[in-house]
Amino acid sequence: MTLLQAIFLGLVQGLTEFIPVSSTAHLVFASRLLDLYAGADKTLQAEQTTATIAVVQLGTLLAVLIYFARDIVNILSAFISDHLALMRGRTKPGRPKFSRDAWLGWLVIIGSLPVGTIGLLLKKQIEGPFTKNLWVIATMMIVVGLGMAVAEWVGRRNKHMDELGVGDALAVGSAQVLALVPGSSRSGSTIMAGLFAGQTRETAARFSFLLSIPAIAASGLLELKEAVHKLPAGSYGSLVVATIVSGLVGYASIWFLLRYLRTHSTGVFIVYRVIVGGLILAALCVGYMSASI
Repeated sequence: MTLLQAIFLGLVQGLTEFIPVSSTAHLVFASRLLDLYAGADKTLQAEQTTATIAVVQLGTLLAVLIYFARDIVNILSAFISDHLALMRGRTKPGRPKFSRDAWLGWLVIIGSLPVGTIGLLLKKQIEGPFTKNLWVIATMMIVVGLGMAVAEWVGRRNKHMDELGVGDALAVGSAQVLALVPGSSRSGSTIMAGLFAGQTRETAARFSFLLSIPAIAASGLLELKEAVHKLPAGSYGSLVVATIVSGLVGYASIWFLLRYLRTHSTGVFIVYRVIVGGLILAALCVGYMSASI
């Protein structure tokens, strides 16, 4: 992977990780456009592409950690202090055992269980050629796009961060499993579930971003370990560059989306997903491009 290829991949990852349009779909297209890891057999090329995508995601993980640093510190400190008080029997009778921030920590843990469990069980399939198949990517772009449209239509959008419960965590966490299927979009699936659960658009996005921290960290660190063995030795420096670029652009994407959703619907992203998914399906039907990597 050259330096220019790395910068391009970083830009694509940073722009699409938090915007609900499917970063994996765009990165698969980017890797095809760049002819990334050409010369390797199909299975190894798919595994190398998966490893690259997962590692570059660590840049966007850093972006979300920096953007939500204050929230994360508040959640961690409240989680620890509230549990220490509970173990020492210092909770006040008639008062909630956990503060809002400590409870939010539990919701992130609960919401992370589904994707963690399914992700480990389907690790081989996720790394393989199936998840780079354009039929799958295009179909899921359209399906989740239409799901987001329905969620916008039926969602009450009156629930804020301090009103989230276990049901919200399970709904959004279960939807995050869809992100294991390329084209779904982790942010698109989780924001869709949040809207179905009655959350405001900004709340759905904020909880989606907090929930992304364990998911992106686990997949990125796991693939980082394996990337050392799978990726060509000369690609490590470029991979670092791609990760840094994705972090910088990812921070700007978070800032943009949270402000955008305060006054706008997800309509523009829905239309984009359906159009792009439809164009890919049309190109596949007429043989303009091949389905596999």
